[in-house]
This record gives sequence, structure tokens and C-alpha cells, in this order.
Amino acid sequence: MDLRDNDLRDNAWNCYSSGHKFCREVCPVTAVTRNENHTPTAFHANLVAMERGHLELEDVADDYVHCTQCGACELRCPNTLMVGDFYRARTETVKVVRAMRGLMVAEGLAPEQWQIWNRLTDELKNEPVLGLDGEQPNGQGHVRDWAHGLDLPIGGETIMFVDCEAAFHRTSIPRATALILQRAGVEFGLMREQWCCGGPAAEMGYVDQARRFAEHNVADWRAMGAKRIIAIEPHDYVHFTEDYPAYFGEEFDFEVVQIVDLVAELIREGRLELTEPIEHVATYHDPCRLNKRKGIHEAPREILRAIPGLEFRDVDRVTQWAYCSGGGGGLPIAKPEITAEISRRRLEKASDLEVDMLVSACVWSERPLTAAGDEAGIEVRDIIELVAEAAGIDYGAATEGAAA
Repeated sequence: MDLRDNDLRDNAWNCYSSGHKFCREVCPVTAVTRNENHTPTAFHANLVAMERGHLELEDVADDYVHCTQCGACELRCPNTLMVGDFYRARTETVKVVRAMRGLMVAEGLAPEQWQIWNRLTDELKNEPVLGLDGEQPNGQGHVRDWAHGLDLPIGGETIMFVDCEAAFHRTSIPRATALILQRAGVEFGLMREQWCCGGPAAEMGYVDQARRFAEHNVADWRAMGAKRIIAIEPHDYVHFTEDYPAYFGEEFDFEVVQIVDLVAELIREGRLELTEPIEHVATYHDPCRLNKRKGIHEAPREILRAIPGLEFRDVDRVTQWAYCSGGGGGLPIAKPEITAEISRRRLEKASDLEVDMLVSACVWSERPLTAAGDEAGIEVRDIIELVAEAAGIDYGAATEGAAA
């Protein structure tokens, strides 16, 4: 990272540094640690101090591990609030954190857990979501195990991209997604050789690795004649709509569709009918990368209100700027105890609504939320699984021999 980069300098020097703690109190990590070093204000102040020679990177490297890159601080920054709508301005703390992490990687200061995780990702071509012991069915030989028995084609104009966490850990989600799309008459295929999207590496500062993975995936799409990519996971959607265009510029000419937007459209158009009641009282957890980062909050609510039998108790999207699962930005890899506490607090908020189900639309949020939900007595479900059940679709498990 070049500290003379004008965009980074502008973000740092323009930090409002509010005594009212606009960004601090909405930060899920700061809410847990109560450490001023972990605040968005500190992230900007450190950069200014480094530019002036008052700090070295090793003095503050651990600070930048304490961020989920949820984007809540950006929305609550007075700079964004006061000039964002008119000038389309937004304080970009996430970019500052990612740039500092890139410098940490370059100088060998990344946490050991990140080093192991990204080394294995580079070897396997997918994230080691089933563990770091190397004895579980990660790797390219198993990346499509979730699809056994579904007879899905390879290639086509529309490709469904399946996130590593979904492909290996929560296989019910891609199975439910594929069957929903088939029921609605959406033609799609899978990649010949799907690698990790590269986004998690980019978020942890492994910029070169992220770019290599992106180049592989785009080359695979082009070789198959793909024109549209269905992203079934919010993190992938962010990387395909922000990082990939930054890498490839105007050459990145793919349409990228988020699955909740597509499913809401299919229901709205009558191509997917929801007829089976789901008798639960539920609220919705806005995944950070859908709500805060990409402004997608209406479609999932439209879906939930279309499910028969479901009593939906909503929490408005702005209130949820302060909510997070703690499952992003490499935090659960390096600081799992903080992720666990963030999720516990999120389930506590759900308990206040007297619900028996918390619904999310992000597979990376659902692992820590499920652990917290087990303690709170609240079931955590993915919205696509609920849609499949309401449509009378048995998405079942992968056939024998597949990873489950």
C-alpha cells in the first residue's frame, strides 16, 4: 500500500472523528471489545500517524484484524450521511482496512491463522471450510459433490457460482437453489473448474492470490460462453460486482445476479409458487454485504412475506446496520471468540422479538448464528431452504459418496 494514495489519504484525513461516536457504536467488533484501537476512527487515525512517521505498521497491525468489513461505519459516518445522497460520497473504511491488510501481508505481519488459511486455499483452490487438518473432502475433486444426483449441466450462458462454504459445509443450500431454479424453468449450468471467488483472500490482504483466482474463474466463464453469473452468496456477489470490475475494467462484461433478487422475481412473476405452509414465527437477519454494502433489503422481505404460514416479525434495515454475525472479513479465522460473541448478541436481539426462527440469506453468517441459536433455543435457517420447502421441493442430501 502506498500511503500517498489520494483515495486512502482522503478517507483518513476526512475522518469526522465524532465525539458522538457515530461509527464506533454501530461497529459490531467495537461493541464487543470496547477497545478504541478497534474503532473505524482509529483505523483512519493510524494511517495519518504512519504518514507523519509517528507509527510503524507493526505497532497497529493487530488493530486491522478486528474488522468484519460489514460497512456499518461507512453508512453511519456523518460525511456519508450529510453528502452521500447528493454527492454520492461515502467514507470508505473497508478500503482502508483492506489496503492496510495488504501491507501487513507484504511485510509478513498477517496473523498466523490467515497465513495457514490462504496457503491451503491456494493449494486446494477453495477455502478449507471443513478444517485445517487436510483430511476432509476439500479440493477440486469434491467441489461439485453437493450436486450428486441432480444431473446439472456444465457450462451455458448462465452459471450458478457456489461459494466454498456452501459447496463443502452447507450443501443443502446449493441443492435447494438448483432445484428451485429448475422448478422455475431457469436454464443454468455449473463451472468446469470452479475456484474460490478470491474475495476472502482479498479481504485478508492476499491481493495477488485473489487476482489469480479471479483470472481463473473469468477465463472459465469465457471458455463456456457464459454471459450471466448467479451468485448465491452475498460475499461472492460483492466480489463479482466490485473487485472483478476493478481487476478487469470494461472487459468484465458479465451480468451478475444475486439469488434473493432472482427468487423474489420468480415468485412475483408466478414462475415459482409457494403453497406449503411453514408454521413458524420468524425474523430476518440482514446479511451485512446485502443490506449495508449493496442495499439489498427489500427482496428477502418480499420472499418471507410470500411464504404461507410464516409469521414474519421484521426489524427495519436501518436498525440492522448495527447487527452482524461476525462471520466476515477473516474475523472468525483469527478471532473466533469475538465472532461467537457478536452472533450471541444477534440472537439475543432476535429473542426479544419472541420468535422461534432467525432467517438469513448468507451461508457465512449461518454457521456462527446457528451455534448461538442452539444456545438461545432459536432455529437458524437459510431463506432459500425455506423457499424450497414452501414450494414443496425435497432438496434432500447429496447421494452416497458426496460430501454432506
